[in-house]
Amino acid sequence: MGKLFGTDGIRGRANNYPITPEIALQVGKAIAHVFRGQGTGSSKVVIGKDTRLSGYMLETALTSGLVSMGMDVLEIGPMPTPAIAHLTRSMGAACGIMITASHNPSDDNGIKIFSSDGFKLPDEVENEIEDLILGGKIDSAHVEPGKIGKAYRIDDARGRYIEFAKSSIKNKSLKGIKAVLDCANGAGYYIAPLIFKELGVEVIKVATEPDGYNINHNCGATCPQSISKMVVETGADVGISLDGDADRVIFCDSKGNVVNGDRIIGMCALDFKKTGKLAGNSIAITSMSNLGLHKAMQKAGINVEITAVGDRYVIERMKEKDLNVGGEQSGHVIFMDYATTGDGIITALHVLKLMVEQKQPLTELAAFMNEFPQKHTNINVSKKVPIEELPSLQKVISEAEAEMGDNGRTVVRYSGTENKLRILVEAGDGALVDKWSENIAAVVRKELCK
Repeated sequence: MGKLFGTDGIRGRANNYPITPEIALQVGKAIAHVFRGQGTGSSKVVIGKDTRLSGYMLETALTSGLVSMGMDVLEIGPMPTPAIAHLTRSMGAACGIMITASHNPSDDNGIKIFSSDGFKLPDEVENEIEDLILGGKIDSAHVEPGKIGKAYRIDDARGRYIEFAKSSIKNKSLKGIKAVLDCANGAGYYIAPLIFKELGVEVIKVATEPDGYNINHNCGATCPQSISKMVVETGADVGISLDGDADRVIFCDSKGNVVNGDRIIGMCALDFKKTGKLAGNSIAITSMSNLGLHKAMQKAGINVEITAVGDRYVIERMKEKDLNVGGEQSGHVIFMDYATTGDGIITALHVLKLMVEQKQPLTELAAFMNEFPQKHTNINVSKKVPIEELPSLQKVISEAEAEMGDNGRTVVRYSGTENKLRILVEAGDGALVDKWSENIAAVVRKELCK
């Protein structure tokens, strides 16, 4: 058996290793073993899921493993990932588990685990769980019959999260805003429209009829252009596109222009600075964020912390530096004053609140930065050879960076959750972006797609 944990929990194709009921059972047992030994004083585990058909299979297997080791399971059902992180804390659970593959297609699924404080597990705890499973150390571990745990369906979980999300903007009325809300047929399909409607938003719902297979299919944060036309046609003020587990969000302005995570982070940082709430006078973003954001923050006197790609690395830096605003271009935005992970719904509430308070459309709020031309290329690879062991790839990257100089850059990295190599080329000159994107991609295909 190969390694289980990637950059965002355990993920893969459903009913294929490691996303099988057999492994999920072992994961449940290992989690129980680890968290019962941590002295949290709790024997409860919160489990939520998105809308994938395979979620039923994994939920049942995880629950069986947990109760066989004496843990009680609180089954929440379909709920956003950040809701599970919040409920883990508010319900005094030893840990929380979210069954999701986020923005991936419906055939994939995954397991994300949160500590009792609502943060994703540190590497050392993931390694401990992995060692227990791969080393066969818990195959036959069970508790006495009288100590077997119980599983409960929790009916008031939605209400708890609804009030928590609304409180992040102090229940401010958002009346007067008309929004097209795309829930990606995912975890936010039911709860997100309720939250916005309760605060007075006129909501036009899109992709809120999950069938187990249509999550993220031509909808959601990976396909925000799908609602651009609808925003214009309906005269809406804004389009809001959540991803499959609602921990990230991408917007469209009233003209149908896509507004990504960089612009959202920047406009919120400027507002926080203006109101004296920006902790450390800094934001944390990944190496994928546009150079235009860096320049805009520099102009505003805001420091920028740069991390590796992945919201867990942004969160680690925010905790280390005691920051309260950060995120990723892809739409993971973290407001550490309220949440322990990216939260698409809370992010959207803050953006709508900003529109109401400043009496400005999203178009104007997002105009604080000029984006550098940027191109992302994702290539399926047959193997993940370390980039430093590919001289031809190193050479073409060096040539690209030499020609672009200080006015451009490249980021070439493997996906942490899929067999893909991701290429980012960014420069002040769009022609250079196209040229070097194609040149680097050609070398990658020759070296890694055999």
